[in-house]
Amino acid sequence: MPGTISYTEALREALDEELGRDERTFFMGEDVGAFGGIFGEAAGLQQKYGKERVFDTPISETFIVGGGVGAAITGLRPIVELQFADFVSVAMDEIYNKAAKWRYMHGGLFKVPLVIIAPEGAMGGAGPEHSQCPEALFWSAAGLYVLTPATPADAKGLLKSAIRDDNPVLFLPHKALGNTTGEVPEGEHLVPLGEAVVRRQGGDVTLVAWSAMVLKALEAADRLAEEGIEVEVIDPRGIRPFDFETVLRSVEKTGRVVLAHEAPLPGGPGSEVAAVIAERAIASLEAPVRRVGAPDVPVPQSAHLERFVVPQTEDIVNAVREVAGSAVTV
Repeated sequence: MPGTISYTEALREALDEELGRDERTFFMGEDVGAFGGIFGEAAGLQQKYGKERVFDTPISETFIVGGGVGAAITGLRPIVELQFADFVSVAMDEIYNKAAKWRYMHGGLFKVPLVIIAPEGAMGGAGPEHSQCPEALFWSAAGLYVLTPATPADAKGLLKSAIRDDNPVLFLPHKALGNTTGEVPEGEHLVPLGEAVVRRQGGDVTLVAWSAMVLKALEAADRLAEEGIEVEVIDPRGIRPFDFETVLRSVEKTGRVVLAHEAPLPGGPGSEVAAVIAERAIASLEAPVRRVGAPDVPVPQSAHLERFVVPQTEDIVNAVREVAGSAVTV
């Protein structure tokens, strides 16, 4: 029987279960110890597993990830946390060059079973350095997995699978989803990495949405159904590995596609997906590909202005209407 829990509770359950299952795992980061994590995701874990397995670090993102890489290649299975995903830029060399590439650079002499948790996204005016969605920066990070859970079930199942995987994983929960709730299967719950999920079936328009935009996409699909437009909503659950086959099958069925993400349009996750659709499914398209994303500006400090930058349900509704009513011209 599934139980209903919050997104944050799902993350905490995943950490708790994996720390309890495998003594090689440990969790380190800023304030993950006695404080229990900046968003409460590690509450009670240091008390349960001790200060040698759940502990605080200095404010040094380079050390946090670099130390995790070092522990991973010597046989441990570290879970490390950056308080905000924006800080991946501070630790970029350790993530992009070391964690992602070292297994290949050293001829497979060792594995890098490292999970880097880094909450992303805008949530009430945290400003341009604490609100970004940087997943698309890692489209070219060969060797690295990048996950963006949208539901409590995926938050738990993807995190547990990531901790057990031998590849380095950048795990990007969305801060604004922390209090959302949903059903999570009881008992052992794992979600395969690199498999998209069709959240809603539809035959008129394919709508691919990432992270918090998945909930807005489903809300938009409900509204559009009242107008007679049936939208197929696909959650790719991340960008690496990316399940292009599920997206392409849907595009071949509908002939129309909208890509929705919170990151800016230039260089956002939709750019690569649009390129692959153009390469592999352009003959199926009945209308130009449409993207919904933030404008090409930093996220404002003002919570009021932030709402005008972060894409809303109405933006998705308008984009789908536009695509549904247009056609490719030659």
